[in-house]
Amino acid sequence: MTILQMDNVVKQFDTLKALQGISLSLEEGEVLGLFGHNGAGKSTSMKLILGLLSPDEGEISVFGEQPDQKGFRQQRHRIGFLQENVSFYEQLTGLEVLLFFARLKGYGRKMCLELLERLGLAHAVGRKVGTWSKGMRQRLGLAQALLGEPKLLLLDEPTVGLDPSATQDFYGSVAELKAQGCSVILCSHVLPGVERYIDRAAIMGQGRVLAQGELETLRAQADLPVSVLLEGENLLQQLPDDLKALAQGTREQAGRLQLQGRADDKLKLLRGAATMPGLTDIQWRVPNLEDLYNHFSRECLQETRQ
Repeated sequence: MTILQMDNVVKQFDTLKALQGISLSLEEGEVLGLFGHNGAGKSTSMKLILGLLSPDEGEISVFGEQPDQKGFRQQRHRIGFLQENVSFYEQLTGLEVLLFFARLKGYGRKMCLELLERLGLAHAVGRKVGTWSKGMRQRLGLAQALLGEPKLLLLDEPTVGLDPSATQDFYGSVAELKAQGCSVILCSHVLPGVERYIDRAAIMGQGRVLAQGELETLRAQADLPVSVLLEGENLLQQLPDDLKALAQGTREQAGRLQLQGRADDKLKLLRGAATMPGLTDIQWRVPNLEDLYNHFSRECLQETRQ
């Protein structure tokens, strides 16, 4: 089931074209990573999905309805949203803050207490939010987004201020929601570690979608080299001619030799390197999400300069 569909969406503010023909889709139980620099159009896309803005051109459908129409109000309780910089009334306790949002959605105290316990905030429910750390406030923001176990979750920089343990717990919560059929759009500047939690990525720049798809699809499209890291003595001098022919680049430093080659030649590079005398260790690395993001962003920048 398609939860979100955006077709050729254009949004302009005065002379600024924030979105230039954006097309995105999101299926039930899918996690889409939305990545891009500041001004790429991520926040505008979020506001359009929430119905806070209307498109100038193109169409948006959420749960099969237009989110900027009055009738969509009945669907909003199925959406959870966490903005990048959360802000609460500091004189209220954590429980009072969450109860306020729960009443707006028609939920009670029991759900609030369960969420606060789940996110490691039970010990502070009676303290005023003004005394909480930034990480605790971020988790409180996540708690309000999770009220009612939403079917669509929009997360804008959700792990800001969270320590590694809390970040892992957060992604665990996302995985649980996904397993229950919740669809998630995750915006983040912190790319390392995110890729294992998403099903697809959409990389944005200059108000356009530069590339989108599963990571393997993006790797094939980018055609970036894989790296093979060898450890041992005098490896460059012993490098066979067939490996020299396959390698697009070599770099030697302190008993290590790095070879780069085409993804299609990965197995040939590994097999050839494994027979080298003096080899003590071998590792390989494929382009990660950060590499792909930088590649497509550079392409966009070069097109702009031309």
